[in-house]
Amino acid sequence: MTAPHVGIWMYENGGGKAIEQKLVHALAERGIETTTGLNLRDARAQDGQILCNGIVMEHLDAFLSYNAGQQTQYQLYLYQALSESIPTLNNFHAFSLAEDKFRTSHLLNSHGIATADYRLCHKNDIAGLKAAIRDFGGKLVYKPTDGWGGVGVVKIDGEHALDMLLPFLSRTDLRYFYVERFIDYDNTDYRIDVVDGQCVGCYGRKAPKDDWKTNITSGGSVFVREPDQEAIDLAIKATKVLGLEIAGVDLIYDRQHKQFVVLEVNTIPAFATPEQEQLGINFNQVKLDAMVDLIDKTVQKKQALHSIKVA
Repeated sequence: MTAPHVGIWMYENGGGKAIEQKLVHALAERGIETTTGLNLRDARAQDGQILCNGIVMEHLDAFLSYNAGQQTQYQLYLYQALSESIPTLNNFHAFSLAEDKFRTSHLLNSHGIATADYRLCHKNDIAGLKAAIRDFGGKLVYKPTDGWGGVGVVKIDGEHALDMLLPFLSRTDLRYFYVERFIDYDNTDYRIDVVDGQCVGCYGRKAPKDDWKTNITSGGSVFVREPDQEAIDLAIKATKVLGLEIAGVDLIYDRQHKQFVVLEVNTIPAFATPEQEQLGINFNQVKLDAMVDLIDKTVQKKQALHSIKVA
């Protein structure tokens, strides 16, 4: 039997290149060959094959797509097609589901997992939006359903603020508006990383002074934080419901309702940067080991299925 072959597209900034090198080395120790730098943006598809940098992607035993910052619509389109032929991490169905904030909240709610109260309204349903802001106590948060890093997220205080925002929103090509109740919390959150159903790390994030968004790209800062077991269990359950192999679950504590709430589920949670590791956020090796185990298990399963088909 030939050695398993795994393709990788990994982010390089923030220590990502060093993480990739460790991942490649650890997989090599298990007899798994790797090809890195497989950005599907550079690929083309023809005759039933996707060719990227000289590699026929369908011949791989698995593909790890781990680069949020450089995703393009073309890359995602091919990612979806590839996921129908070989194992991808994450699998594309779960990935695309978790990338949509409304679909994520809707599914988690249907499984009894607390999220922010939400509304999805047609762009012409102004009455529905105004009803939402009244039902949510006069404060809501408008979110693009497919955004990340806090980009495009707007806090709306009262109907007057909503009235001022509506002319701008009406000029966009949005077909609907997704809004959430603004949750009373202490301006900190938990980021809990889950790999193959296990918690592999946690840290806290804090919003900057005079702001409420904890996203690092919005000016938030990180700090060492021990996870509450209730938060861990909730993160693992949310990841399982969504069907993700790898996830970073953002949770906050709702002071009004006295419960943890899943705010967002990230499909490509970053490893700790070298600067964050100096602060004591040191889960990288645990997470890396878990991802190596996951990839190993994934390729073994694929090769076993292939052997059965051949037999």
